[in-house]
Amino acid sequence: MRNSTRSEVDPFIVMDVMEQARRLEAAGRHIIHMEVGQPGTPAPKAARDRLAAAMDQDALGYTVSLGLPELRAGIARLYADWYGVDLNPDRVIVTGGSSAAFVLAFTAYFDAGQRVGVTEPGYPSYRQILKALDLKPVGIPTHHDSRHVPDPSGLGLDGLIVASPANPTGTMLGRAELAGLMATCAEEGITFISDEIYHGLHFEDRAVSALEIGDEVCVINSFSKYFSMTGWRLGWMVVPEADVRRIERLAQNMFICAPHAAQVAALGALEAREETEAMRAVYAENRKLMLEGLPKAGFDRIAPPDGAFYIYADVGHLTEDSLAFASEILNAAGVAVTPGLDFDPVRGHKTLRFSYARATEDIVEGLKRLEAHMATKISV
Repeated sequence: MRNSTRSEVDPFIVMDVMEQARRLEAAGRHIIHMEVGQPGTPAPKAARDRLAAAMDQDALGYTVSLGLPELRAGIARLYADWYGVDLNPDRVIVTGGSSAAFVLAFTAYFDAGQRVGVTEPGYPSYRQILKALDLKPVGIPTHHDSRHVPDPSGLGLDGLIVASPANPTGTMLGRAELAGLMATCAEEGITFISDEIYHGLHFEDRAVSALEIGDEVCVINSFSKYFSMTGWRLGWMVVPEADVRRIERLAQNMFICAPHAAQVAALGALEAREETEAMRAVYAENRKLMLEGLPKAGFDRIAPPDGAFYIYADVGHLTEDSLAFASEILNAAGVAVTPGLDFDPVRGHKTLRFSYARATEDIVEGLKRLEAHMATKISV
């Protein structure tokens, strides 16, 4: 059969690493997972209990495409709680994970061929979804010494998507940095999309939402990270009121609705703040262990992340092929890590990303394995 050129997207390398790890586990190996940004904890108990009760009383069929009104109202209350923002629930659109929100946003705001800025390093699926939609991703290299703040000026962009806290660096934009970026976009007619899926996962100052600064923005978030619901595939968008009906029509035709069961569980998750904050405390401890343990293993070119649950390491003194290096670490040490090529196609051959989202005992064991493996390499 004839294939479209739009389908010629690169693989999501972290998912390939997950598959390699699964095969080793199927063969009897014990693998420590530092590759994927997935909490090791289940959804909050209140979420699971809420769904269990609903399953005995409700068919859990289609919901309206914008999402359960009760859930949209609950998400709006979250913005009041976290940011002091008075958000109209009518602006909230519940989606099948943040991935569906990206598809809806890119489809609603851009025409084929338009140019959308993405940070390098940055979440790789931005580039691939844009390509699949016949849009042109424009890489904007960012740097540690400027806190990975992109400069979209003069690039002829139609749009810009920025994550804070960022994946893979964990860097957060301060209020002044975010406001400046949004002002530049407004001046140059660039549609600004703020990826906020790691909000709630901070270790000192909290993250700033773009909605604290202005309303002419598309904000995307998810229940996957802070609420520990990756496999439930539930996210949301907040858009200007004038754009809701346009995105609703797209959602009706592309997805019908987000999973009803996940929406019910999310209602419980919103009420589980004590449990989700306890999870964040685990990530804080894991972060501390990683910042102490990675340098002992030879991964000392790292910057402490402000948020999320990743450490992005410069390994240029150890390798010029991060893909091969990650494979070596997986096979020899039994630790799955992600090569930087997933996040930066230009400079990523000299970087690795380590996730510390799993249980603390896994982090301790993984660091021991990394130190032992790297000691063997150095002694050769």
